[in-house]
Amino acid sequence: MRRYLFRGRNMALIVKKFGGSSVATTEKIMNVAKRVLSEKQPGDQIVMVVSAMGDTTDDLITLANGITKDPYQYAREMDMLLTTGEQVSIALLAMAFKSLGQPAISLTGPMAGMRTDSVHTKGRIKDIQPKRVHEELDKGNIVVVAGFQGADEIGDLVTLGRGGSDTSAVALAGALKADSCEIYTDVDGVYSADPRIVKNARKMKEITYYEMLEMARLGAGVMQPRSVEMGKYFNIPIHVRSTFTNKPGTIIREDYTMEDKDFVIRGVAHDEKVAKIAVLGIPNTPGIAHEIFSALAEANIDVDMIVQSIRNIEKNVTDMVFTVATDDLAQAKKVVDKVADKLNAIAVLIEEDVAKVSIVGAGMLGNPGIAARMFGALSKAQINIDIISTSEISISCLVKGSQLKEAVNAIHDEFFPAKA
Repeated sequence: MRRYLFRGRNMALIVKKFGGSSVATTEKIMNVAKRVLSEKQPGDQIVMVVSAMGDTTDDLITLANGITKDPYQYAREMDMLLTTGEQVSIALLAMAFKSLGQPAISLTGPMAGMRTDSVHTKGRIKDIQPKRVHEELDKGNIVVVAGFQGADEIGDLVTLGRGGSDTSAVALAGALKADSCEIYTDVDGVYSADPRIVKNARKMKEITYYEMLEMARLGAGVMQPRSVEMGKYFNIPIHVRSTFTNKPGTIIREDYTMEDKDFVIRGVAHDEKVAKIAVLGIPNTPGIAHEIFSALAEANIDVDMIVQSIRNIEKNVTDMVFTVATDDLAQAKKVVDKVADKLNAIAVLIEEDVAKVSIVGAGMLGNPGIAARMFGALSKAQINIDIISTSEISISCLVKGSQLKEAVNAIHDEFFPAKA
């Protein structure tokens, strides 16, 4: 780490990421600048990673929809459009710091050394060369970097997909060998469930990378999965805090240091943005699954829960059912329809009134009966389970979307009973 002594105290290099809700207005941008300066210790070096203001990204997508019904078919141009959102917010935040007497400079993702692959709108970071960032820090500047974006090897702008600003921040923190990465959002930490759904959700002081990665992957919106992967890779502590309060928040790190381990389950995650696709009446022969899922992979579509069930043993016919993100549904339907025609499938059915609810916790390893408790809680609440999937530290169930809130609360009450 780049540590120096300043008047007998170790300087810290800190990366702070602020999301769109934190910088939604010029007033909020000024408040962010004031807060950062009030917390800055003498000699500290600060790098800010910022998202677009408020609903700017959605507004830009709406503009594109006014031109064409499917703007993402022009993925490169969508990246050119969407990256403008962050450029507005970084410029305004740099101005805010300067107006308060603090030297600052704004840099786009490519200017900060973010190098990506060439998968437009869903890019991945390949390398970071933060030489310019170090140079500006050494000049005494707070460096304000545009999240969510980088450039490929030929210099084209590439966005990192939804939540990409988190990934930018943690990856940059790793490349800079920062002391910590602070993620500021509209919640004050990581909870045992979404506090908007579960009134008695409990805030965690700490959670491991492993558990947080699983919760993020399963729908906990407070962190983006790739950003947690980056944190684990670089072993950078990630501190999730609220923009609007000074509460301590939650630290994501390799292992616990202080919090007790009374709870076998760490949290209940949910994901409403899923859809179910059923390919009915296809041959139950080797290679059929590969035929379907390789076509989806070539279209860069992630498949989540999968179940295969025999439709007719005598005719050796089966059904293949799986889930995809709702953002990918239209494209997935096109791909699956082509494969289904090739396989002479009876039908392709789509169901959008579904949601995934999951429990996560390393403590379930070696603790039998966890799945039974989860299924029992759903049964008592009269909630049917459509699909089940598991990993070493998680169990997920697909339920009716209209029953999601009841499902989350029923499961949370089972594993986190109200304190007497």
